[in-house]
Amino acid sequence: MPDPDLDTVVCDLDGVVWLAGHPIAGSVDAVHRLQAAGLRVLFVTNSSAPTSGDHTAALAAIGIDATDAVVSSATAASQLVASGERVLVCGGAGVWEAVERAGASPIAGDDSAGAAAGVDAVVVGLHRDFDYARLRTAVTAIRRGARFIACNRDPLFPTPDGPVPGAGSIVAAIATSAQVEPAVAGKPHRPAAAAVARLVGLAADDPSLATRLVMVGDQFLTDGAFADLLGCPFALVRTGNTRPGEELDYTPAIDVADLGAFASILLARD
Repeated sequence: MPDPDLDTVVCDLDGVVWLAGHPIAGSVDAVHRLQAAGLRVLFVTNSSAPTSGDHTAALAAIGIDATDAVVSSATAASQLVASGERVLVCGGAGVWEAVERAGASPIAGDDSAGAAAGVDAVVVGLHRDFDYARLRTAVTAIRRGARFIACNRDPLFPTPDGPVPGAGSIVAAIATSAQVEPAVAGKPHRPAAAAVARLVGLAADDPSLATRLVMVGDQFLTDGAFADLLGCPFALVRTGNTRPGEELDYTPAIDVADLGAFASILLARD
């Protein structure tokens, strides 16, 4: 059970709050109840394609105020590039924005003849225009010495119509051809943890993260492992990648049907 000192709920989005932007029943009310009780709710998502403004606007559209409360795997990846670097972007607008905010120079990588030249890093996220030409450009840049950075390695993400391929499928194609493994930024890796700690106002290795936070997610592979990295409890909801009745080979601190049930348990903890 979470510690009585807990003041922040770190919440996944896909499979917890919504499915492809469509709110899961009871999730918006659950967030409102947590916020009304004085708890801060942060949203940490491996979705990299939307910009920061897109994430905030999408949450506002379903009635959730997430101002300065969203960490994406794109913003986490931006911590792995340096100002002034030339960065090949294999990803959506969110990755492009994050690279620019880091002071680096993003390039689109759609010119296979020349885009790979002089690249310092290749940043890969979900890229719905990805094709063989961009695969070739990314692989060429990496084999010439560019750092390989993955926003995340999620093979799938949940939608109302079932799971669909995630950024990890594109990362795997590049890794296979380049024969290089990437540095990974999103959950459950340290750049995302550092971004969460910064929003809370703590260092990434501050032991109080263990008592002040609880992580809510729909699968252990990313969310549970991220809770382990933060040192905080993991609350599993079964509205996304982990389905009702599915057997587990681990024991989360809380195992409930949905975000509404989690909020009820947390708010009754006293």
